[in-house]
Amino acid sequence: MRYTRLGNTGLEVSGITLGCMSFGAPDRGTHSWSLGEEASREIIKQALDAGITTFDTANVYSAGSSEEITGRALKDFARRDDVVIATKVFNRMRPGPNGAGLSRKAILTEIDNSLRRLGTDYVDLYQIHRWDPATPIEETLEALHDVVKAGKARYIGASSMYTWQFAKALYTADLHGWTRFVSMQNHYNLIYREEERDMLPFCADQGIGVVPWSPLARGRLTRPWDARTARSDTDEFGKTLYHPEDRTVVERVADVAGKHGVNQAQVALAWLSHQPVVTSPIVGVTKAAQLADAVASLDVVLGQDEIALLQEPYRPHEVAGH
Repeated sequence: MRYTRLGNTGLEVSGITLGCMSFGAPDRGTHSWSLGEEASREIIKQALDAGITTFDTANVYSAGSSEEITGRALKDFARRDDVVIATKVFNRMRPGPNGAGLSRKAILTEIDNSLRRLGTDYVDLYQIHRWDPATPIEETLEALHDVVKAGKARYIGASSMYTWQFAKALYTADLHGWTRFVSMQNHYNLIYREEERDMLPFCADQGIGVVPWSPLARGRLTRPWDARTARSDTDEFGKTLYHPEDRTVVERVADVAGKHGVNQAQVALAWLSHQPVVTSPIVGVTKAAQLADAVASLDVVLGQDEIALLQEPYRPHEVAGH
């Protein structure tokens, strides 16, 4: 495993982050493919044994069950100071007023709920899951600053939004002397590269760590284009992200994988690792072999000609994932 700094902070994270959305009690989740606790613990233990130290979850995943499972496993299998725990806030957790969003009330309530479920006194990275157009960014940032100053989070991060929104947030934090976002968790992979237009150059300029979600395009990059899985059949959000014209990119991934004698997942993740602005892709898995592929991808070296071959057939997409 390799380790790197998160943006211009001193925080060291593993080259692969384990995404924990696939962990959750079946009776509390909306994903039929999520793993129960026993299977989830096996994956988390395997990740730790492979040197992965960074784990990303969210309050909304399986209605809090993902945080509970992740927290219990890390408490049993690792020392708290040896792992980096990231979680997120924004999405609806309960019906009625103030059950979602990034108001001061919501943030201060949800950080305590997340800490209780995770079984820890603090998270290393507390991220806003999306931009909240209903709440002034000043209110959100001051609340997050107070969370950090209270010792409940070490750093704060953001997730998919427009670059102008992220720039506004960073400027506002600087203006008031509040805690600054140190990371961007955005939608980025070989068949969705719209972030290269503005967001990624901005992150590079500002020293922001980039931790992409869906680095394997929800599995599209790991298998033949027409292959179907339980997740692809039931993932309504995922069906809106990728299109028939992306098939050629997937075929190029297969060609390069064949030349290296590895599978498609390793090549797709290796391409991300070759992007200088990317810190640590967030990889969600449901099988031991998938996790092994993610770790092995760090050893796949792509030539510049291969990178060009993979990138050449890309076609612009509508902005998706915000």
